[in-house]
Amino acid sequence: MRYKVQHVTRYDYADPVSLCHSIAHLKPIDTRAQRCLSTSLRVDPWPAVSREHEDFFGNRVSYFSIQQAHRALEVTAVSEVEIMPVPTPPPERTTPWELVLERLYDRGDGLMSDARIFTLPSPQVPLDDEARAFAAVSFTPGRPILEATLDLMTRIHREIEYDPTATTVATPVAEVMRQRRGVCQDFAHIAISGLRGLGLAARYVSGYLETLPPPGQVKLQGADASHAWFSVLVPDHGWIDFDPTNDCIPVEQHITTAIGRDFQDVTPLRGIFYGGGQHDLSVAVDVNRIDEAVG
Repeated sequence: MRYKVQHVTRYDYADPVSLCHSIAHLKPIDTRAQRCLSTSLRVDPWPAVSREHEDFFGNRVSYFSIQQAHRALEVTAVSEVEIMPVPTPPPERTTPWELVLERLYDRGDGLMSDARIFTLPSPQVPLDDEARAFAAVSFTPGRPILEATLDLMTRIHREIEYDPTATTVATPVAEVMRQRRGVCQDFAHIAISGLRGLGLAARYVSGYLETLPPPGQVKLQGADASHAWFSVLVPDHGWIDFDPTNDCIPVEQHITTAIGRDFQDVTPLRGIFYGGGQHDLSVAVDVNRIDEAVG
């Protein structure tokens, strides 16, 4: 399956901005389940400095600096991505989760030991006791790790209400656990906090989800949005993604932009600017299938 993704972010300032420095995680990465065929980033006004680097997690990070006065900033990322689904192993045949803990500390197992950074607390995902207790209900003794994680994902979907007005990007995991409501970012952070609390390796995934209009209706342009989910390292099978917002294992409709310890590592666009006063922010995302028969 091939997709074209367009992500437009626009800031309109009340007063002129004299200088801004920004970094963006808007260019999709290559994974075993996806290949980025092309990608570009357009910034208006034209930046005086622009460059790209790969961060510690393998993400494509764009940096730019605008050194002229401006009242608006628009950043447009356009990418074409091919999704190649990877079969999911039978959940009941995966390694018991306690044995996964042992393998994480086996120095002879490079993939597992390299993942230990994802067992540690991070700026937005501390080791919350309530999140750990919530996860422990699914991780009973001897239970296969994939089976247990699927159960955790379903429980988050069922017991945490999706409410876009309940939280912000800075809402702590502990508060989300208390109020039992949030958005995709919060669902991922809860799962990651709980899994790390048990000693397992879990990481945050940022990207997009193809949304389809109701039957008979036309899809509205700009109506899609960024999405987030989490992944767990399963021995002999690698990282497997889980989307608690939609209670599913991502297959063909999820597009990965970046991975990290939490949202802070993969923020789509952030930076500092001088001046501007108050500002209005608008984001428009389009995820459209490409007709592979064309060309």
